[in-house]
Amino acid sequence: MAFPPLPPRSAEGEEDDRPRWHDQPIGFQDSDHKRRTGDAGARIHLAENPDRPYIACRCQASSWFFGFFMSPLDRSHKARFGTLLGVGPGNVAVFSSDYASADRDELPNRQAYRHHVDGIFTGYKWQCVELARRYLLVNHGYVFDDVAMAYDIFRLREVRVIADNSRLPLKSFRNGAKRRPEPGCMLIWNEGGEFDITGHVAIVTEVHDDRIRCIEQNVEDKAWGPGQSWSRELPVTILADGGYWIDCSFDNAEIMGWVIQTEDGTHAENIIDADPRLFDLEVREVEKRGRGGANFLDTGAPDEAAFSAVMGGSRLSTDDTKQHTYFRIGETALKELKRATNELHALFMHATNFVLADDERLRRFNLPPALWPRIHQSWDNRRNQMVTGRFDFSLSRRGLKVYEYNCDSASCHMEAGKVQGLWAAHYGCEDGRCPGDALATNLIRAWRNSETCGLLHIMHDDDPEEIYHALYMRRQIEAAGIPTKMIMGLDGLQWGRGNEVLDADGEPVLWVWKTWSWETALDDIRDQLSDDEENLRLSRTIDRSTQPPRLVDVLLRPEVMVFEPLWTLIPSNKAILPVMSEMFPGHAYLLNTRYDLDDALLKTGYAAKPIVGRCGANIALYDRNNDLVEETSGNFEERDQIFQELFPLPNIGGDNVQVCTFTAGGTFAGACVRADPAAIITKDSDVLPLRVVPDEALEAMQDD
Repeated sequence: MAFPPLPPRSAEGEEDDRPRWHDQPIGFQDSDHKRRTGDAGARIHLAENPDRPYIACRCQASSWFFGFFMSPLDRSHKARFGTLLGVGPGNVAVFSSDYASADRDELPNRQAYRHHVDGIFTGYKWQCVELARRYLLVNHGYVFDDVAMAYDIFRLREVRVIADNSRLPLKSFRNGAKRRPEPGCMLIWNEGGEFDITGHVAIVTEVHDDRIRCIEQNVEDKAWGPGQSWSRELPVTILADGGYWIDCSFDNAEIMGWVIQTEDGTHAENIIDADPRLFDLEVREVEKRGRGGANFLDTGAPDEAAFSAVMGGSRLSTDDTKQHTYFRIGETALKELKRATNELHALFMHATNFVLADDERLRRFNLPPALWPRIHQSWDNRRNQMVTGRFDFSLSRRGLKVYEYNCDSASCHMEAGKVQGLWAAHYGCEDGRCPGDALATNLIRAWRNSETCGLLHIMHDDDPEEIYHALYMRRQIEAAGIPTKMIMGLDGLQWGRGNEVLDADGEPVLWVWKTWSWETALDDIRDQLSDDEENLRLSRTIDRSTQPPRLVDVLLRPEVMVFEPLWTLIPSNKAILPVMSEMFPGHAYLLNTRYDLDDALLKTGYAAKPIVGRCGANIALYDRNNDLVEETSGNFEERDQIFQELFPLPNIGGDNVQVCTFTAGGTFAGACVRADPAAIITKDSDVLPLRVVPDEALEAMQDD
């Protein structure tokens, strides 16, 4: 797996003198773009082709994870990252995306990977979708909207004309269709095999009866031959019915088809919205087989023993009447959850970048200004260093809507990734499959790609739920080949030489994964320090001969790398939700959210939420008559609020049911449900088993 390289390994909060350059997200133009940096990869090799004008355009890459999982085809000929491989139609340059060879001095931070053409963000260097968007922009003046994965392009229905924001139709043609591809159209590969997780997109440049040629990025990364104007050539078969079949050059990959900007839908795929009934959850019970009192958790396993201690035995629910209860969804609903998870992660990352580009937006997050430089540096220095997070959704025939993204200290991983599967095996639930079965594998993969090198200290409190969560994550971290130690609170921490912090055994604390949120940590840090900004910058020291290391001495120390990183304070803060509404108005997965209550929210009803609340605390729900429906108490009543469009959870069998999906390394990793008779999910709400069944097995579809 080839990930973009991290910039120089410094500091969660380490400051430097480099200027910070901020870009606007997709769809935003920057009239002063010429003064920005972040185009080193393009600029490095311009001297090789000074006569080719479009090489000089500022070109960064597309969505956050496109192509990072593609295994290379020809390692022996891979060109250095940013090398010009060739030039396609319209003088569109094609660059190497061999991330392993990227120069960290030339590409010092994530901003350096962002790419623009005339102020329009085309993507991240030098991914396949970046080239596709740039080609369309350069040659036709339009772009397609951001997508989660390359294969999602096949489902797009329109492009946006940059000049006037008008929309033009797209039509998708399945491989083997009677309408042939044409030069300039997009060729789409499905996920899997060579293009695992992401899929792939290329631009068709020549169409013949026996072959087709295309340009593409992030496949072989080798320079084209003399006089060559294309990246790859694929064989073609004309079918008996006149259909045009492109043979994929990989045995384990699949070409979905091609996407053309045209109004003529003859022979095109009829892409229609799924039947809304497919998004309804159903509640079921397994057959009671006398197994209710038996243990299905292995108390010899530390994480299972800790979970059993919290729950009072082998059970997922605290309610005795729900020991056999589970929920189920169809395959279509799971695919939509996966698509939403991947797309929303990318959008939250764009929004994080947008916030960090403007101090007035950042001020809304109520973070100590003295921490801002550290947050900027954390964002700049950490490209793909967020390991895992959790989205909370409402899913029903009314639609799929996200409430928030818990990407700092998310919980419920053990319930989703282990316990619900053990429950199903114990009770003999063979209805469909478990959507959490791959969560552990995905977490292991994410930890392997975290570039953690050395002992990782797992810091947690004495809260029983934190303990089993920490023990579960420890299994995945160690399975990734990373040694770990557990530290409860600050037990045993001591000073070493200089500013070094050591554990009780004298091991340096350099890598940390914590169970508590950054906001919780900041509360402790605020208690430990005065309001003096210089104190917060750690320029003043304590008497190490009499005082042990504090939390601030660990988490904000330049030498210590923390998971989840400091920048996750931004997307985890609900103050980002109004930013999302501003950036992506009317987005299908987003609820209208504002900093101030307005007429639109009064008409729909709204939820008032503290921007840094946790576990459903201090939330109040109001209906469209502005009557209070339900509220929770907590310790966040003094915090600033946001106001989010009311979109109640579906009530199924007396429980309000929330679907949770998990990310690992920025992509979908698993799912579970939380259920509660109350309208607001809290830390005490049950995690009940979820199963995924074929669509036709759903009760709602039986009449068909």
